[in-house]
Amino acid sequence: MSVSSRLRLFRPILAGASLRDRLLACAGALVGIALTGLICAFAATDPQHLLWLVPPMGASAVLLFAVPASPMAQPWPAIGGNTLSALVGVLVAHVMPLSPLSAGIAVGGAIAVMSLLRCLHPPGGAAALVGLFAGATSGFVFPFLPVGANAVVLVASAWVYHRFSGHVYPHVPIPPAKPAKEMPWTFSKADLAAALERTGETFDIDVNDLERLLRDMEQGALARSYRDLSCADVMHSGVIAAQLSMTPQEVRALLVQHDVRRLPVLDDAGRIVGAVGLRELALPATPLAEMSLAEAMTPASTAAPDTPAIALLDRFANDRVHAVFIVDAAERPLGVVTEADWLAILRRGLA
Repeated sequence: MSVSSRLRLFRPILAGASLRDRLLACAGALVGIALTGLICAFAATDPQHLLWLVPPMGASAVLLFAVPASPMAQPWPAIGGNTLSALVGVLVAHVMPLSPLSAGIAVGGAIAVMSLLRCLHPPGGAAALVGLFAGATSGFVFPFLPVGANAVVLVASAWVYHRFSGHVYPHVPIPPAKPAKEMPWTFSKADLAAALERTGETFDIDVNDLERLLRDMEQGALARSYRDLSCADVMHSGVIAAQLSMTPQEVRALLVQHDVRRLPVLDDAGRIVGAVGLRELALPATPLAEMSLAEAMTPASTAAPDTPAIALLDRFANDRVHAVFIVDAAERPLGVVTEADWLAILRRGLA
């Protein structure tokens, strides 16, 4: 095995993990567990309990400090999962004698309770066994003191720690950006739900986080696919244009004759000074015979030939632009890119 292959074995297995985060998690767990043991020791009734700490807190610390975005590391799962699981273990201990069967029932029951109450927390399985072993001799106070108290102090420590770690805790998923216009390459929330159902697996990630990651990937892949295309590559030349000296009636006839939605308006030097379409000429506030083309036209959407073609998508989707005119340095038209041109490109790419 090569040196690089051996070193690969020590890479973090969690997506998004970094060495800095892992080192900070070690420091956070160190302080969090120490504080939990110290603070809870003051609540101990027995002076011998200098460290009033239950073993499941070690596993909880891994989640709270190393994987704070996990749904199972949030405050309610950490506190409720440990406390309720320990309570299940104590209940089983009071109903039946300690045995392999009672251990299985305690853990299975803890999973059921945590699942029903939306507080699934892996260390809860260990808390159920601790409750079972402590059960008959400790009474029903044990799930709350020390288990519940341990969990509360540990969660509070994680909350303080993550104020400085660069992570938000409790984790609040950032809502994914919804595409302003449904495009052939976009997926819907229903598509995501169906894909998760087809896998038949449970993933330790919030659905909103997963959707946001997938949409970021979607946009990145799209940009990479078309990054080499410039406006000069996708435009078609031979732009039909209206002259500023034309009347609105003449421009409307030109639009109908060539079956186009929008025309650039040129001044005497051939520069684009605006654009006009049937929408501006359909129901004007002033009769066409009494208005000039300058009054009817609106600002034109333009771009340079070397502009990445992918940059035009926002104009089509968000700004309701139907045509972008490609111009030279002097604002003279070289070509035009329309929504239909982009759809043709996408159709070829998806074929």
